[in-house]
Amino acid sequence: MHRPYDKAYDRTPTLRSRELRNNATPAERALWGRLRNRQLGGIRFNRQVPLGPFICDFVARTPKLVIEVDGGQHALNTLEDARRTRFLEREGYTVLRFWNNDVLERMEGVLELISSRLADMPSPDPSREREERKGT
Repeated sequence: MHRPYDKAYDRTPTLRSRELRNNATPAERALWGRLRNRQLGGIRFNRQVPLGPFICDFVARTPKLVIEVDGGQHALNTLEDARRTRFLEREGYTVLRFWNNDVLERMEGVLELISSRLADMPSPDPSREREERKGT
C-alpha cells in the first residue's frame, strides 16, 4: 500500500545511521557504554543521529549537545568538520570533539569534560522550584 508521505521521507539517513551503529569504532563503542541509559548526569544520549545533512556520533537532544569521536581521517577533513560544526551551531547545538585515543586512553577525563559542559548549559525547561527560588 502506497502512502503519500512515503515519498517525502528519505530513508537514506536512517539506513546510514543503522549501518554506522552496527559498525561502530572501538572508541565509539567504549563511549556509548558510558553514555547510554542516562548514565551521565541523567541525560539521554542517542547515537548516530541524523541532523540536517550530517549524522552525528552522539546527541543529547534536550540540552542540544553533539559529541563527535574522530579518528585520524578527520585530521585531513578539517574544512568539512568546520562546516559541519558551523551548521550544528546554527541549529543551536554545542559540539564537542574528541580523538579516538582520548576516549580510549583518557575516558574519565572525556566524561568530566562532557559533564562540565552539560552543567554549564542552561536548562531548557527550568523547574518551578528553581524559578520560585529566583523570585524570592
